[in-house]
Formats: sequence, structure tokens, C-alpha cells
Amino acid sequence: MADVAIDRPHGGEHETTTGLPSTKLAMWLFLASECLLFGALITTYVLYRGRSDVGPYPADVFDIPFTSVSSFILLSSSVTMVLALAAAQKRDMGRMRLWLLATAMLGLAFVGGQVYEFTTFYHEGLSISTNLFGTTFYVLTGFHGVHVTVGIMMLLSLVGMSMGDRLPDEPAFPVEMVGLYWHFVDIVWIVIFTIVYLIPTGAPQR
Repeated sequence: MADVAIDRPHGGEHETTTGLPSTKLAMWLFLASECLLFGALITTYVLYRGRSDVGPYPADVFDIPFTSVSSFILLSSSVTMVLALAAAQKRDMGRMRLWLLATAMLGLAFVGGQVYEFTTFYHEGLSISTNLFGTTFYVLTGFHGVHVTVGIMMLLSLVGMSMGDRLPDEPAFPVEMVGLYWHFVDIVWIVIFTIVYLIPTGAPQR
């Protein structure tokens, strides 16, 4: 009897009734919950913006050119993430590891810039307990920074698994899952950067 090839997507990953593999469906549901969480944090920031009774205020501490460069670095990492997935689909493990490391390094540069920014703001008198602006700003941007850090660890884990030959038969699938998370983090930052840094706050409401 001739062998019948059964095409199981993503190395035997079972599909759900939605037509998506269970892992991918779980990732989309997780990202949906994250959208709600970030939506709540962004809404809180917007509601309380301009309501601080004491300074410093956004105009006193923000360095838009610096944050713009940091944002460009993070958004550039989406390109390297796409290149990593393309290499994984071609089973080019060397290039895949290269682009995954490049993505992780760009993410690390962004987190480093955020730490520098937070430190500078603190020395200028803005802490998480200084005023409403400080509280909502640090919680929102800090929470995003934690997500970027988690993404960096996921990327480095993929590199380590690849070097140890521990990736599944379809290496593109885990890279795609991490890529979904990474692109989500980048998109969220676009929203945060626009609302927090680029939209004027206006005069403080007292």
C-alpha cells in the first residue's frame, strides 16, 4: 500500500473549529486580552492628563527627538522579525538566528533608552508618586517596557533552542508565534507614542 502523506500544519498542531491551530488561536486570544489591558491603561492616562496640581508636566521633561529615535529603533525591529520568519520558512537556521538576535538587540536598545529616559525624568523631579501625570505615565510606559523585555527573552529562547536543535520540525511556527507578539508590542507603542508624546496635553486643570 502506498504511503499517504498527511499534511498536518505546523508539525502536527491540531486545528480548532476556527481553522486555526490551537496554539495560534491561544496567541490571538492572549493578544486580544492584552488589547483590553493596554486600552484601559491608555484610557486612564488620557482621562487624567492635564489634571496634575503640581509639576513637572509633560512639556517640562519630554525629549521628543530622543524618544522618536528610540521609537524608530523599536519599529525597525519589526522588519528584522519579518526577515527572521522568512529565513525560518526557508529553513535557513543561520539567517534565522541572525535576524532573531538583531531583533532582540534592537528591542534591548529600546529598553535601554526607556531606562535612560525614566532615570532622567526622576532626576528632574518626576517620580511615580509626584503627580497624576507621573503615576499614569510610568505605569503605562513601564508596563509596555516589561512586555518588550518579555519579548526579548522569547527571541533569545528561540535562538537557544535553535542552537540546541530543539525547535520543532516546522521551525517557522514558533517564530511566527513570537513574531505575532512582537508586532503587537510594536503597534501598541505607536499608539502610546502618539497619544503620550505627540498630542499636546494643554494647560493643567486645577
